[in-house]
Amino acid sequence: MSIQSLTLTDFRSYASATLPVPAGPVVLYGPNGAGKTNLLEALSLFTPGRGLRAATAVEMGRREPGEATGRAWAVALTLDAGGGDEVRLGTGVQSPGAARRIVRIDGETAQPGRLLDWLRPVWATPEQDRLFSDARAARLKFFDRLVFAAVPDHAAVVAGYEKALRERLRLLTDGAANSEKGGREADPLWLDALELRLGEAGARAATARTAALAVLQAGIDARGDRPFPQADLGLTGEAESMAAAGADLDAIAAAIREGLLRSRPRDAAAGRSLFGPHRSDLTALHREKNRPAAEGSSGEQKALVLNLILAQVTRLRSVSAVPPVLLLDEAPAHLDARRRAALFEEIIALGLQAFLTGTEADLFTDLTGHATFVKVESGGFG
Repeated sequence: MSIQSLTLTDFRSYASATLPVPAGPVVLYGPNGAGKTNLLEALSLFTPGRGLRAATAVEMGRREPGEATGRAWAVALTLDAGGGDEVRLGTGVQSPGAARRIVRIDGETAQPGRLLDWLRPVWATPEQDRLFSDARAARLKFFDRLVFAAVPDHAAVVAGYEKALRERLRLLTDGAANSEKGGREADPLWLDALELRLGEAGARAATARTAALAVLQAGIDARGDRPFPQADLGLTGEAESMAAAGADLDAIAAAIREGLLRSRPRDAAAGRSLFGPHRSDLTALHREKNRPAAEGSSGEQKALVLNLILAQVTRLRSVSAVPPVLLLDEAPAHLDARRRAALFEEIIALGLQAFLTGTEADLFTDLTGHATFVKVESGGFG
């Protein structure tokens, strides 16, 4: 399975463009604002979720001067499925300003989760250069995406947990407001039912996270003393700690329910849910320097993230026949020449389809002869 072409219609800065995609790495180079990241974003939409920019469908439509709303847009891929067969994947919106994007596979409307049957994009962006010193929620979201790339059900489990969490908090805050006015507090039976759902979904999410962490850590350890620094990963959170210790789903679910029950008065007063697996965090210790990754420079954090991304690619190749596609935005930034060369060597060795962006072609000299170089100009290709 490999990408043969990418077509964009009224997507971001592109009115209409088609990029033929050869085998192997593709280097997209050109000045800032030319549309390099837009191409990576288009590719990242072929997986459930909002893509590498976490943008809404409304934000992706191209706008001409004076247009208040983005146009209807579409992006499409043609895949070589082997044996002379092709598969066409498409996504976009049918009307200007539409909030929900549609997914089609060979012309038939499909659920976004079906995209994982054909493609598994993995990406690293400049925003992740400070991942370990960023907000906790951003790290957990990043890690959950790594989990569900190999375990697609994880996305639905996390979404179900978050939906029940919002419903519980609404009951608690509405009940607290009513109580102040002499009315009824939140119905404990409804809260019990929601916390039962939260316990079940939270236990599954924590168990999947813990299993993924173990595989990724093993992948990082197996990489040895390569130029990328090694990290000792961890997950904070009671549910994840129980899963790591071998507790079963029922025991973890019961602990989550008990914690949520104790937390009801505090959550109602705070207007926030202060207990549960949504409060967990991904931690990393720079092994060589024996200090938290959050204390490292942007270059060190980027190198740690890239090592984790490469371990994820190896993990995906071992658990699924669906090929990972690597998207690296501004990959050379903050990397010294040694680590930059090592990154390119690994991409070549893994035999991946990879898309890398940078302002200058010279940054990718070590890929000469192994990659296709495409100059990106405003709205098209040179």
